Amino acid sequence: MMTDVKNISSTETSGAKATPVKVLLAAGGTGGHVYPAISIADALRTANPETSVLFVGTRDRMEWEAVPKSGYDIKSVWISGFHRRLTPQNLLFPFKLATSLMQSWSILRRFKPDVVVACGGFAAGPVGWVAAKMGIPIVIQEQNSYPGVTNRLLAKHAEIIFTAFPDAASFLPKEKIRLEGNPVRSQLQKTEKTEAMASFGLDDDSPLLLVLGGSGGALAINKAMIDQLDELHDALGLQIIWQCGEKYFKNLRNELDEEEYSNLKLVPYIDDMTAAYSAADLVLTRAGAGTCSELMLLGQPAILVPSPNVAGDHQAKNAKSMTDSGAAIRLDEKNLETLSTEIKKVIFDENRLLEMSDAMKKLAKPDAAKIIANEIITLAEKHHE
Repeated sequence: MMTDVKNISSTETSGAKATPVKVLLAAGGTGGHVYPAISIADALRTANPETSVLFVGTRDRMEWEAVPKSGYDIKSVWISGFHRRLTPQNLLFPFKLATSLMQSWSILRRFKPDVVVACGGFAAGPVGWVAAKMGIPIVIQEQNSYPGVTNRLLAKHAEIIFTAFPDAASFLPKEKIRLEGNPVRSQLQKTEKTEAMASFGLDDDSPLLLVLGGSGGALAINKAMIDQLDELHDALGLQIIWQCGEKYFKNLRNELDEEEYSNLKLVPYIDDMTAAYSAADLVLTRAGAGTCSELMLLGQPAILVPSPNVAGDHQAKNAKSMTDSGAAIRLDEKNLETLSTEIKKVIFDENRLLEMSDAMKKLAKPDAAKIIANEIITLAEKHHE
């Protein structure tokens, strides 16, 4: 039987001490960019413990807390997006861009990475561009079916472009593409359901609906949940874990009577996603690339509500690939008034849930982080030569 050499690190193949390499990961803005980058960093350390890892992001976005929590150092650049309409922020953009380029040059000159990995977000733009000018190899990891503007601009400079959805090949240099899937947090795996539910103060007497709105919450999903909560909680008798987002939490908590909804756990953010997924019979969520990859890995049935406010409508494309396979149900925002009806059709049908779970697992690429990390290390070692 042949061995897949892509999944074996240089340390394992040679038996010799690994070559120390330095990898800089540029990612930011949302969990969809940040968590895949952290997963790659974890896999780099596993494949080669001698790897030095540094992140670059922005101070006012989630990476500034998420990356240090994961045990990695992070440096900042002063950059943000350019708005299509005239705004005061746009007046600052030329100054931010110039500053971020100088900051990127300083970071790269001091850290001296063997490879720069761009995982999307504003910070990846200036870092990747300066790295290309300095002759540092660039690897891109694109999470979505429609690549973000930063990765599209950097694509011509990249040595390898790792993608998660086939549709991305229409917008990137095909000869550089490797379709390997999205890296997922290594600690994410299903645990015993009863124990997971108990960690939220719930039991396994009735089905559990997990509601996610991405790292920041989703206003449309929150409104639909408020409107149909009596039907879901009382009429259908569901238990609900509802991650509503930090900016919506206070108002929603004030609006809801917690004693009236005894089987509802309203939270701004969920740190222990392993427990949340393990407790859930069905997930209601956006169709961001990171979430979709987690659902696939865990075989988690889902109702997907693609955000219509994203570049290239990429969440709708993500959702289509999953619904076409029978792994999920797509429900557009304009049809959210039927939410409770769609949930009722699925959550009590054990055979349907099992079929969706099996279809999800068939879409998964569980070794994505490992494969990407080993390719990065190989490229870094070549840069040493």
